[in-house]
Amino acid sequence: MPKFAFLGAGNMASAMVDGLLAKGTVTPPDLICLGGSGQSAATLAARTGIRLATSIEELTGATDVLVIAFKPQQLAGANPQLATLTAGKLVISVLAGKRLARLATTFPAARNLVWAMPNTPARIGAGMTAWCSRTPLSAADRATVDALLAALGNAVEVDEGLMDVAAAVSASGPAFLFEFAAALRDGGIAGGLPPETAKTLAVETVLGAARLLARSGTDPEELRRQVTSPKGMTLAGLQRMEARDFRGLMKETILAAKARSEEMAKDAP
Repeated sequence: MPKFAFLGAGNMASAMVDGLLAKGTVTPPDLICLGGSGQSAATLAARTGIRLATSIEELTGATDVLVIAFKPQQLAGANPQLATLTAGKLVISVLAGKRLARLATTFPAARNLVWAMPNTPARIGAGMTAWCSRTPLSAADRATVDALLAALGNAVEVDEGLMDVAAAVSASGPAFLFEFAAALRDGGIAGGLPPETAKTLAVETVLGAARLLARSGTDPEELRRQVTSPKGMTLAGLQRMEARDFRGLMKETILAAKARSEEMAKDAP
């Protein structure tokens, strides 16, 4: 019997399947998926070797753990049979902005509901996931959730009221970091570097700095201080960032993403 069933086969479902298989948590026969009217599920199954369900009944009957990974706006039109087909099952949703109470209206008889927000680095096992559950998880269900999320990278349980801001930092965060890397690259090009050289320098610098930050256990401000000499080139750059209120801009960026998540929760269900 498959360990996980995926309803939806888009980018996040693909990232989760890739992470699970890459880490060896499961093998292809342990996973089954079903998509919408498009070819995403068939493509995912063909690429990874996981099972492709032909109906919602086949999908839900194959396992007692269902991962909801379609687009958030599709929840309103979800198959009404899911209310009974998920009775007694553990349902794990990765739908942005969809609160546990809202999920409970679609999956009223699930034995428990988990709202998780992974990010796309999950596809290489380097993800970061914030998650919460409707009621405290049983030991068995916690082990299941831990196994799923550990295959994707790191995970942290948070209060549901903090999920919007947690998702703004971790789920949206890679996009903000990619934008920063692109800006770093473009700055190098503006200074005269060939585009490929500028890209390599930017990407490897972001990667190395992130590793140092993670492994050192040192606050980012202290690491910044260590590389900043009085009257040096780094200080000159930092002063320009301060003059343009870089931190303030990033705070606004996170709060804008958080606000949109909150708005999505209020959209037509």
